[in-house]
Amino acid sequence: MQQNILQSWNGEWPQARSTEPLATGAGVIDPGAFNTIEVDELFDNVNYASTLAGQAVLYRSLARPLDDRAAIAAKQEAVREIRDNPAVRENVENIVANAAADENRLYLLLFGEFLGGFGTARVEHQIEGYGYKQYVRGIRVVLNLVGAIYNSGRPQSPYLQGVFDKIGNFAQSNEYSLMVGPVYNSEKGLQSKEQRKNSFAPATIFRPTLFKPLLIALLVAAVWGLTRIFPSDMFQVTRDGLSVASVFFLPLALAYIPVIGGYDRDNCIIPLRDIYKNSTALGELLDGLGQLDELLAFVKYAENYGSETVLPELLDADHHCIELRDAKNPVLGHKNPGYVGNDFSMGAERLVCVTGPNSGGKTAFCKTVTQIQLLAQIGCYVPAQTAKLTVADRIFYQAPEISHLDDGEGRFGTELKRTRDIFLAASSNSLVVLDEMAEGTTFEEKMQSSIDVLDGFYRKGNSTILITHNHQLVDVFVNRRVATPKQVEFADDMPTFKLIDGISRVSHADRVAKKIGFSKQDIDNYLANS
Repeated sequence: MQQNILQSWNGEWPQARSTEPLATGAGVIDPGAFNTIEVDELFDNVNYASTLAGQAVLYRSLARPLDDRAAIAAKQEAVREIRDNPAVRENVENIVANAAADENRLYLLLFGEFLGGFGTARVEHQIEGYGYKQYVRGIRVVLNLVGAIYNSGRPQSPYLQGVFDKIGNFAQSNEYSLMVGPVYNSEKGLQSKEQRKNSFAPATIFRPTLFKPLLIALLVAAVWGLTRIFPSDMFQVTRDGLSVASVFFLPLALAYIPVIGGYDRDNCIIPLRDIYKNSTALGELLDGLGQLDELLAFVKYAENYGSETVLPELLDADHHCIELRDAKNPVLGHKNPGYVGNDFSMGAERLVCVTGPNSGGKTAFCKTVTQIQLLAQIGCYVPAQTAKLTVADRIFYQAPEISHLDDGEGRFGTELKRTRDIFLAASSNSLVVLDEMAEGTTFEEKMQSSIDVLDGFYRKGNSTILITHNHQLVDVFVNRRVATPKQVEFADDMPTFKLIDGISRVSHADRVAKKIGFSKQDIDNYLANS
């Protein structure tokens, strides 16, 4: 069962990037694909959420995307309703904006550090005084959010209705009753009004203020009683009498504040915040707020991307397939209308081999495909004129890794273990990108190992995209009529960043070396002048 964001913060001060991808085979993407696809950068570009809860939910969606077609379609329907219905959008925007304005007050109550009665807060995580103000402000954020939902109209899409209900249902919880008050402090602990029904155990009522009318009245009555029992001139209302009485009353007043404030903080406010911090109902409410903000962020991302975007059509097929028209990279094309788009499709094809010189755009294109697949599976818009795809149960991206000193396998063994793990976890519904396999060995061994691995993936039936400079390897599978060859286009020795049919058999290594100032001529000049 998925953790809510309150649980993912694990009692620490909240942060957006609080969810990690699951292990290989346990989720749609694993840590290796997460890093290679550059999900952190993708998050930075899609992140139009204005609440911390929204950012945390969005990051969680990217780290652990959906693999259920119906669930993604329901989320898409909610996005469309927000985009197409001005009244719904205005309502959602108002709810999110009001929550964003005061959200940190709730987090201060839940996770702040108490400094004591006389400490001075120097950072936002610290609470000075006894916490009365922070308690009142913190619970007000939640009560206002629940009230906003109850005063809203009902949306049409089931997903959006579910999100509204997730927030509104907090009103049925015991934590909500404690926030509304009164809170009873009895021998059974802190109890709400509902919990006190049919209970006759003695209890005091917690009020988040130092001013306790009943207690003050009792103290005054006690002092008055003393004056009746022990008459003295010190209690007479005269100038001298007041001076003498102050010696008696002032220490009592000074003791009142730390005693009452310290008691309320340690026995009411801190225990209450522990209840809230561990509350499943409050976690669901924050998840609901985050989900509202996430949907709004998708719409804003599409509006601010700078080129055409679309909600992908989700295909129903027994193996992975994808069809993109004028697809652009979600990160590199963001607010960059001049970015070159590409068409791409994998239907009956199970293996596509992308060749071409360095800096031609092979890797950027493959990251475009995988990032679009990922965005599609969180219900977000993707940068393309049209996009049709099936839901992938796994999205893998293998790139060359530097071996570690303690792995004992070297570069070839390190990469081969990663490839093995991907192969075992993949199915016919998976999307796999392999970037330059079998590095760190001889050409002959590299060829044979790569042929064996590619043949295994092809027979398994998933969509495999190979990025390689090795045109001899591509020839093997093209001659078998099982691979579709693609290459990055160059014109006048410069990349056009377009993907075209065919196999690239040329190297632009000298051009790249000259560009960075390390060609043969550069080396000769350096040695001649040294």
